[in-house]
Amino acid sequence: MSNLSPLALFNGSYLDNKPSGIGVVAKDLATSLDKTLVQVLDPIGYFSKGSIQIPNNLSPRYGSKGHLRRLVWTQNKVPALIKKFKAEFFLSPLPEAPLFRDIKSIVLVHDLLPLRYPQLTPLLSYHLIYVPLVVHKATKILCNSEVTAKELHSRLKVPSKKILTIPLGYNSDKLYPLKLQRKPFFLVLGRHDPHKNISLILQSLSLLKDQEIELWFVGSQDKRYTPKLKKIAIDLCVNDRCKWIPWVSDEDRLILLNSCSSLIIASLWEGFGLPAIEAMACETPVIASNRGALPEVIGDAGLFIDPKNPFCLADAMKNILSDNLLVESLIAKGNERIKLYNWSNAASIVEKLLKEL
Repeated sequence: MSNLSPLALFNGSYLDNKPSGIGVVAKDLATSLDKTLVQVLDPIGYFSKGSIQIPNNLSPRYGSKGHLRRLVWTQNKVPALIKKFKAEFFLSPLPEAPLFRDIKSIVLVHDLLPLRYPQLTPLLSYHLIYVPLVVHKATKILCNSEVTAKELHSRLKVPSKKILTIPLGYNSDKLYPLKLQRKPFFLVLGRHDPHKNISLILQSLSLLKDQEIELWFVGSQDKRYTPKLKKIAIDLCVNDRCKWIPWVSDEDRLILLNSCSSLIIASLWEGFGLPAIEAMACETPVIASNRGALPEVIGDAGLFIDPKNPFCLADAMKNILSDNLLVESLIAKGNERIKLYNWSNAASIVEKLLKEL
């Protein structure tokens, strides 16, 4: 196959120099794909070999304007790129693709959280109208968990035969054990959205009277929610035991994951839960909600809690701090579980699918 005629163009419009969430998945998956089969539409010059330059103002970092620019670019510019490079497919790490042209697309759906927990924002119509149109038009839909696949089938009536579940991965060059001394803080990674259940995590901290125990929140802050969460921390008298960090580098993320006592994912729902994989890769115990895809992803390698019960989470935190045998058991199980998740496997599944289609 000629390098000028790839099987697919990879939608890198979400890429940014400070990636999180979908951006991390997009970068790591694109890195692992065979560049003779898939060429990356690259806004940041990350993929110097065989990539195709596109505008660099389409990512979430540019807010609603960036989102709108990305949607317009997808509809107006992608068809011309597909034609120019004679690609068969548009491969997108999120459910965005041209709708009104004869473009065959393969899209990755991470979750349907905006439909499960709708918010009255300008993006609501995007989730209610645009995303369902994209998935129904797509040639194939990739899902990161069976939970998301089942919800896609039941909520949006997508035929099961059109859906393929692929396990995500983690970057083993950036996430690995450092054998550092663990400190008495619990790490929470992710945005401050309501479904992340941060208010309950703060309640649980207030039940632990040891003043040395802290919560470190690393993730995008939101003017709609972050001030309210900080006020809850003040009202519960735990504000001085909380750190709020909007973003960290890969190096700092590695150190935090290797220094904390445990990662907490107390979400009301997750379509996958990538931070759990990242924590297990660093031999860090995981306290996780028993909802959504988290039990599917973590298996027996986590300590599961009821995300509606702050006492349950507080007990789990105490157990992590006091029970060395429990921690050792979780680490050992995590070391086995992490073998299921690597980007080479995910890329191989995608490449095989492209060839078959």
